[in-house]
Amino acid sequence: MCGITGYIGYRKAYPIIIQGLQRLEYRGYDSAGIVLYDGKDINLSKTKGKVSDLQAKIKNDISVKGNIGFGHTRWATHGVPNHINSHPHLSQSKNLVIVHNGIIENYDTLKKELVSRGYHFHSDTDTEVLINLIEEIKTQEKCKLGKAVQLALNQVIGAYAILVFDKKKPDELIVAKLGSPIAMGIGKNNKEFFIASDATPFIEYTKDAIYLEDGEMAIVKLDREIRIYKINDDQLVKDPKIEQLELSLEQIEKGGFDHFMLKEIYEQPNAIIDTYRGRLLPDESIIKMSGIDDNIERFLNAKRIIIVACGTSWHAGLVAEYLFEDIARIPVEVEYGSEFRYRNPIITENDIVIAISQSGETADTLAAVKLAKSQGAFVYGVCNVVGSSIAREVHAGTYTHAGPEIGVASTKAFTTQITVLALLALKLGKKKGHISAPNFQVYLQELIQIPKKIKLLLEKDEHIKKIAAIYKEVPNFLYLGRGYNFPVALEGALKLKEISYIHAEGYPAAEMKHGPIALIDDNMPVVVIATRQGHYEKVVSNIQEIKSRHGKIIGIVSEGDSVVKGIADHIIEVPETLEAFTPLLTTIPLQLLSYHIAVMRDCNVDQPRNLAKAVTVE
Repeated sequence: MCGITGYIGYRKAYPIIIQGLQRLEYRGYDSAGIVLYDGKDINLSKTKGKVSDLQAKIKNDISVKGNIGFGHTRWATHGVPNHINSHPHLSQSKNLVIVHNGIIENYDTLKKELVSRGYHFHSDTDTEVLINLIEEIKTQEKCKLGKAVQLALNQVIGAYAILVFDKKKPDELIVAKLGSPIAMGIGKNNKEFFIASDATPFIEYTKDAIYLEDGEMAIVKLDREIRIYKINDDQLVKDPKIEQLELSLEQIEKGGFDHFMLKEIYEQPNAIIDTYRGRLLPDESIIKMSGIDDNIERFLNAKRIIIVACGTSWHAGLVAEYLFEDIARIPVEVEYGSEFRYRNPIITENDIVIAISQSGETADTLAAVKLAKSQGAFVYGVCNVVGSSIAREVHAGTYTHAGPEIGVASTKAFTTQITVLALLALKLGKKKGHISAPNFQVYLQELIQIPKKIKLLLEKDEHIKKIAAIYKEVPNFLYLGRGYNFPVALEGALKLKEISYIHAEGYPAAEMKHGPIALIDDNMPVVVIATRQGHYEKVVSNIQEIKSRHGKIIGIVSEGDSVVKGIADHIIEVPETLEAFTPLLTTIPLQLLSYHIAVMRDCNVDQPRNLAKAVTVE
């Protein structure tokens, strides 16, 4: 939701922090700020806009000297995006400074109390309230900064990742976390430390990192090991786990592509291979997934699977509903994480809850996981980010191994999530006896071929770009699909909305005549997924209904299709595959179509307005 990066050590802090903010800008980009300590004074600069705007402002604003500092790139929650509401925020004495991700829900009550004690506020943010609360406690209790932070956070209701500095203690930083991610990179011999919302800002400096758990606070001080305490009881956390980062610098660079989104679309063949590598073993006719193998009885005896997710991950969950019910014959319900816990859901010990999240930090999905666990369900995670909050919270799970996804609009996350869920459904279908050995082998062999078929689809990029040029200025789109491809229609519409700002809706094709058909005219482009596998004749009938009302049809069809080709205005052919795997192919041209339309409309593809990559607050 927002990005934090900080440094304390022997290097110049400014270039490290600025570079870190650039790498975290996918998390929030409506304002940015930085604070540096030069050995005497706190130097602070912030502005509305992007990190590039901050860099321009800093040139005439502050000294960039110093070996300690931190920065923030913001996605606004409390207070409109402007330079006043931007982070960092100073305390009233200007001795303390903070950056904060998350939401302090009881900030208004705390603010009124502080106002009654003589505090004045300049911003509309909950963060300025928090730093002044810390200062008030530090003053009244005559305690060290770490203790003041701990006492303050015990009065706070909400979610946070914070980084706090006191110029009277210029050799340490205080870090704390509840519901929002924070990582700490450890330099050689504890001579330098890096703090960030994820590991991307410091991967070239160290591979050693500690991820704070919820309810923990760290005191980061030069020349000694990081000390971590429980916020609620002051208990020292002994021997915190130091993880080895597998991330590489090449993974978070554009690699010659104009945008991260385009790079990530083209990465999908290899991302899917990385997802099934070591798990899909067709020569042995097995699927090896330790998270399932170690808990197989729970899955085989499950009365129901509940899938919880948000956004694109929810669409992957809808595809999984078809997979599990079709292949494994297990009843499935797919829930929005944002609604799940607010409707008093019925959850039993016989339920399996599968939580899907690219980042592993989605606040609503994480809350759903905790609710399901509290009611006795077995919770399984499907995440991309190793060590993320959901990955640590679930009983078991599977990583997608898609690699970093920097573009805000998910692409390879969607296809790798479907790959994992397909493997899971196939494994359970085989174990439950619903798939014969020959059919099981057919599925495995076909899944192995999907990356090659995606590569063939990517060769149609120029053809798709020409279609995009025709429709780049239209105000509305419809997307239609049936069966396995109904969720793909939803996902295609979401991609277009997210990055081009064109209104788009996805529907089951048969539902068109229950309302959306009223919108059809000669200005309405309708994307119809009409592969030969699954309800083909019915979809062709829907296409004819659109054509008779002069709608413009973009057909996503199987190779060699002649029927839809004779009706549609444009067609994009996809290779043949099993019906269960068609979403892995049909989504690719929709991603490319959205991308090219957005570029032609001069939209910021990687950082669309009002959106952030990881939604870590409710």
